[in-house]
Formats: sequence, C-alpha cells, structure tokens
Amino acid sequence: MSIFIKEMIKNKLKNLSAEELLHYSKQYGFQLTEKQAQQIAIYLRKNTRDPFNQKARQEMFKHLATITDEQTATKAEQLLYTLVQSYGLEHLFQ
Repeated sequence: MSIFIKEMIKNKLKNLSAEELLHYSKQYGFQLTEKQAQQIAIYLRKNTRDPFNQKARQEMFKHLATITDEQTATKAEQLLYTLVQSYGLEHLFQ
C-alpha cells in the first residue's frame, strides 16, 4: 500500500500547476509570484529526486530557496511536515 501512496504523491508533485501553487501559497500563508510558481512547477516536473528521502528532500528545498527565498522555502518545508503528520504518513518520509 505504501508504494501506491508514494507513487500518488510523486505524481501529484510532478503535475502541480503554477495556478495550484499560487492557490496553496495563499491558502497556507506564504507569498509566491506568478513567475516563481511557474519556475517551481517546471522544477517539480523535471525533478527526479525522491521526496521520501531526507537528503533528496533537503536538496529540493535548497533549490526552492534559489527560486524563491529562504523564508518561503522554510515555510514550504514546514507545510510539508504538517501535512505529512496530519495524514499520518510519517513512516513514508525517512
């Protein structure tokens, strides 16, 4: 079952649109410009790093900080961990 859930999450990340990212940024209280949202969406589509691996996840957030800024990357990382905990998926994220 966890392989199925991991694939669903990876698929969702790869298919996030700039519009969805802008919506989520407003919903969860951090700022993104349209250009940043587009750059992030492109990065997520092309990214081959495993979001379930801690080292790969850290690299993703470092890259996010170069697209946006350190504060936005930190908020996005906190949001990810909040969502992971709220859905009880801690065991999938090493």
